[in-house]
Amino acid sequence: MIARDLPTFCTWNIDRHGKKRVRFRKGYYSIYLSGVPYSDSFMQQYHAALDGKLRQAEKMQEEMSARGTIDEVIRSFYRSSDYMKLKASTRKVRWNTLERFALEHGKKRVAMLTAAHMKAIIGSMADRPGAANNLLKALRVLLRHAIDMGLIQDNPSRNVRKFSSRSEGFHSWNEQDLAAFESIHKPGSRAHFALSLLFYTGQRRSDVVRMGWQHLDGDLISVVQDKTGAKLKIPMHPKLAAAIRSMPRKNMTFLLTEAGVPFTAPGFGNWFRNRCNEAGLQHCSAHGLRKACATRLANAGCTPEQIKAITGHKTLSEVARYTMAADQERNAKQALANLLRSESEQPCPTFAPRLDTKSEK
Repeated sequence: MIARDLPTFCTWNIDRHGKKRVRFRKGYYSIYLSGVPYSDSFMQQYHAALDGKLRQAEKMQEEMSARGTIDEVIRSFYRSSDYMKLKASTRKVRWNTLERFALEHGKKRVAMLTAAHMKAIIGSMADRPGAANNLLKALRVLLRHAIDMGLIQDNPSRNVRKFSSRSEGFHSWNEQDLAAFESIHKPGSRAHFALSLLFYTGQRRSDVVRMGWQHLDGDLISVVQDKTGAKLKIPMHPKLAAAIRSMPRKNMTFLLTEAGVPFTAPGFGNWFRNRCNEAGLQHCSAHGLRKACATRLANAGCTPEQIKAITGHKTLSEVARYTMAADQERNAKQALANLLRSESEQPCPTFAPRLDTKSEK
């Protein structure tokens, strides 16, 4: 039988197994029909496909097979307020994490997921502790949603421990790094201006790329942080103020791509990464300048509250690591100074080895 003798919307096709079969296609809907064309069983399938009954049956079967799976929980979670209230950048990270997890485990029943399974899944990522901890965080929220759906009664991820990480995260720029960058990217260049915005405001790349003339208020620069929503008014360092004054007033944002349009946060991160590489600073990044800003403030004797007022950190614990390091060095130097002053006023006795003067018996 040739193709033109088939009913409307039907054509001969070779399936993935190399078998010649009749395929029904109408609009976006497509399905293989079995049997000999024009036989009773074939025509029953054909008319059902025309009426959309086959598609309805397939859809119902798909929904039944997906019920109670991790895939179903993830799709439901994406429609929940817990997901929608997240910042767009956080939603993207959470989505990527869950979609990777679904590729391997999506068809499994969520009710079959035990604490032992969770420990095995997270434990298998021991070589990537950061990614493992991010996945565990995402799954804890997802499985709480599964409880809300009535699919499980207990959260199997609740008692799974995170990996302890001794990493300090992004490298904090030191004075040598800053000097190396400025030796390649001179004042007046786009790269140097980007460094000044990052370093002297202590803000994330997602906030720096949105900064422009409309955010200036005298010697202050206004920021509404993209990640936290915190509203800040940051006094500008004289070097930053001078750099801004030298910029042309042609665009709303300070930082622009080669094409003359505003950066996206990821695009700016990649661009600045390349500028760091040009200066031989492969270990440095845009976020490291935020840490460097907090470190310099701490070394200058600023209190945690004063540091928070510039960087926008939410809690004292987030800035404690900067102040603790600065306080330790400052206190150690003061301790030595106190000791030397005490020794000059009242010399300490000479320490000599103790000799056993008892005669041998």
